[in-house]
Amino acid sequence: MNDEYDARLADLEARVHALEAARPAESPTADVGESLGQIGYQGTVDLGGEIQWTIRYDAGATLDLSPTAVSNVLAALGHPTRLEIVRTLLRGPSGAAELQTAVGLSSPGQLYHHLRALGGARIVEQESRNHYRIAAAKVVPLLVITLAAADVGEHPL
Repeated sequence: MNDEYDARLADLEARVHALEAARPAESPTADVGESLGQIGYQGTVDLGGEIQWTIRYDAGATLDLSPTAVSNVLAALGHPTRLEIVRTLLRGPSGAAELQTAVGLSSPGQLYHHLRALGGARIVEQESRNHYRIAAAKVVPLLVITLAAADVGEHPL
């Protein structure tokens, strides 16, 4: 197995373990002892080794998440080219030239414009000069966001 993928896999496993070990936060919108329920996601992904995960949060607490943080991520993903960049990077890190070709952009300036938006939303990281990646801990949530958006838009798999 490739050292880069081993590191990504280990990072993802550690973060998932930490999330699973954490108790869901109490919702400030619920009365003491009253729960609005749980929201979560689960699945299996193979990133050079099979990972199974289950992540759950208090449903009421999700209603109190920062609207700015959530809307920044959704806005960054809301552009078709940016979504295609993310899909490409979910398959593995890539250089700028490869990304530009993969998403069909005619100039590096267009690519960097989109990468700035994705970086500002903390979706894409610059791993080295002109080389980009998705942090291992963000792979699963980004896959879930994509699927959830398809469900909301009534375009399931």
